[in-house]
Order: sequence, then structure tokens, then C-alpha cells
Amino acid sequence: MAEKQLLLEVVTPDRKVVSTMADIVVCPGREGQFGVLVGHIPFLSALDIGEMYYRSGGQTAYLAVSGGFAEVTGNKVTIVAEAAEFGHEIDVERALRAKERAERRLAAAKTEQIDWARAEAALRRAMVRMKVATK
Repeated sequence: MAEKQLLLEVVTPDRKVVSTMADIVVCPGREGQFGVLVGHIPFLSALDIGEMYYRSGGQTAYLAVSGGFAEVTGNKVTIVAEAAEFGHEIDVERALRAKERAERRLAAAKTEQIDWARAEAALRRAMVRMKVATK
């Protein structure tokens, strides 16, 4: 009998974030968002900073991810992320402070020697974390 769900595993250097069965997994790839259903061809993709989600039994769960890789093999999706958090794990006040700090650094980059890419990545991470926290 054919599998009807994917095994999804999301891990970071610190912990296993989730291991569950899912109907669909959608991730922020470096080349754009991609979705995986049962029977997807095997592939490997770099992940961008963004929101990922999976759906199982009509329930959708959202995570904020920061870089890493996604590997699809058979009916398994493995996400190895630099950071990954469910919305309920996110400290919104901390994310807001990080957003404000990154915005100040980007504004200062016009007159000071600031690592623009690093400040922009910090801003993107903070914004994604705030978005996922509200879901």
C-alpha cells in the first residue's frame, strides 16, 4: 500500500524541533518557496530565512526557519536548519527589539561602515519570527 503521508523531521544544532507525519511540507528555498507532497522526486535545497509550514489532518503548523538545507528522499523530508521555532516558542518582544536594532543598523549603514548583508539578514529573521508568532 502506498504511503499517504510524509515523515517530516526538523532539526537544528541544538535540538530536534519536530518529527511528525505530514500531508504537505512547504519551505522557503533559496530559489523560492517549494512544496513537497507524497511521491515527490528526491532533491536537496538550500533554505532561506523564512516561514515554513506543514499540514497534517487539516491542521497547519508554522515555523520560522533561518537557513540550512532541506532533503527529500522517498517519503521523508529532513530539514537541517540553523534555527527553527514554532510560533508559540517565539518571544515577540525580543523579536521586536531585534527588528528595531537591525533597522537602526541599516539606517546607520549609509554613514558608517556596517555589514549591510548581516544587518539585513537580522531584520529578515526578526520579521519572520514576528509573523510566525502571530499564527
